[in-house]
Amino acid sequence: MCVMKWIGKSRKENSYDAIVIGSGISGGWAAKELCERGLKTLVLERGRPVKHREDYPTATKHPWEFAYRESLPHDERKRNPIVSRCYAYDDTTKHFFVKDEEHPYIQEKPFDWIRGYQEGGKSLIWARQGQRWSRYDFEGPARDGYGIEWPFTYDELAPWYSKVENFVGWSGNKDGLDHLPDGDFLPPFEMNCVEKDIKEKIESRYNNRHVLHGRCAHLTELRQIHLEQNRGVCLARYLCYRGCPYGAYFSSNSSTLPWAERTGNLTKRTHAVAESIIYDEEKGKATGVRVVDANTKEISEYYARIIFVNAACLNSNLILLNSKSNRFPDGLGNDNGLLGRYIAFHNYRGAVTGTIDGYEDQYYYGKRPTQPIMPPFRNVYRQDPDTDFQGKYLVAFGAARQDWQRGVRSEKIGADLKEEVSKPGTWVVSMMMQGETVPRYENHVRLSEDKTDPWGIPQLITSVDYTENDINLMNDFLGQGAEMLDNAGCKDINAIDDKRAPGLDIHEIGGARMGKDPETSILNRWNQVHSCKNVFVTDGAAFSSVAVQNPSLTFMAVTARAANYAADEMQKGNL
Repeated sequence: MCVMKWIGKSRKENSYDAIVIGSGISGGWAAKELCERGLKTLVLERGRPVKHREDYPTATKHPWEFAYRESLPHDERKRNPIVSRCYAYDDTTKHFFVKDEEHPYIQEKPFDWIRGYQEGGKSLIWARQGQRWSRYDFEGPARDGYGIEWPFTYDELAPWYSKVENFVGWSGNKDGLDHLPDGDFLPPFEMNCVEKDIKEKIESRYNNRHVLHGRCAHLTELRQIHLEQNRGVCLARYLCYRGCPYGAYFSSNSSTLPWAERTGNLTKRTHAVAESIIYDEEKGKATGVRVVDANTKEISEYYARIIFVNAACLNSNLILLNSKSNRFPDGLGNDNGLLGRYIAFHNYRGAVTGTIDGYEDQYYYGKRPTQPIMPPFRNVYRQDPDTDFQGKYLVAFGAARQDWQRGVRSEKIGADLKEEVSKPGTWVVSMMMQGETVPRYENHVRLSEDKTDPWGIPQLITSVDYTENDINLMNDFLGQGAEMLDNAGCKDINAIDDKRAPGLDIHEIGGARMGKDPETSILNRWNQVHSCKNVFVTDGAAFSSVAVQNPSLTFMAVTARAANYAADEMQKGNL
């Protein structure tokens, strides 16, 4: 515990029905659902307040309004090598990211931990893609022997997927595939001419491969529920990471937190670093959260009947590990020693690129915020006998004119240069993988015994790495991707392993995984800590496996399900 100045109101003044730690994608949903059910709810956010529309300072700026035309100066990148590797981090978005020196951690093995500490968390800077898991994703780990059995089924989660999709506004197409279930969709963004042609060629060549419209949390049209949220239609500007002043993509700031506030049941406290969960030995349950003020370092405590931990996967693990008591000397709920274990992530190392001739007279309008996707076609219904890896991968691909190269190396000037850059470049096709990594006991996080962060909390040690299985899976994608582009008529095909460290996918899961057996899991089927039922964990830390889908949609659905269960149990007097 931090040895710092103690502040705070009386216990009664600091008491609520529920506390939610974190205001990001899952925390916002916990707050919305709990407040709608009538619970007086406190949301603790370690970062600064960010008001929708008012606090997006770069949202409408032009490139020439930035000193380095949106790029970062070399010395700033040098000071922040980890976050600088993130695709969304530049001079227009840097205010929404944690800089390397601001929250230190210890990399026992290389791990790029990308974080966003502000109201809304990473919901302001996420990639906004998402797909439902299928029943095969929930069944696969136990079926094929690389994980424990999930404690609920797709059918149980399906109504909560629908609830989230309808409220958020999810664009996509109904494709009728059982291994990537359809959702309640708004109209999809259209594929361009080259993508449509590649779709036709791949689907005619392979009977088990499908090219689908990308599915994303963008409003392509407005339903009544979105008008009630005061949100607008996506203009396809693709300046999303700056914060969307139209509310066209989903964020906690534009959607769930304002919705919770209108109930009159929400209280928010920003600059509030959750140090630990308070456990009462006599009552046999958690009673509150100990908080360090991010600026003054002063300590206060807040109390509630139930606590939702939604600080994002690794920080949720950190809080639970640091929540020590006589009952839980190794961290809250850690009776089996598995807290912090079985961290998994998405393998993004592989990419395949190529060019394609033709279509020089065609272009596209706007900057669509999504790409076509290909659902997994390996190890879907069972472990395929001809694969040398466990798990699956999803493919995202896109085609575009190579406009960024126009004029870059030209020796022309004046009118000749203008003429050159006015002509679109070659069509380029790119594929990327989103591979499932197998949860392993060895992949873990733990607390440092001698190093603390600026708030007096033990630093997190990350010890997560790739396995031979991950490399075999990547190599299969590289081979299959190159073959598919070749069959689609591409040339100059290049298969790439970028050898990135784990973490840059920003899809880490595990550490407090769900399961049926308290001996092999931390949480039960309702996301409750097995041995402390009034603490719920519903962000990525709760997941038993990672599947291949972008996980945020499932984070939200799982959170909505657990929050309503918690409210029901409180009404029954069980919590």
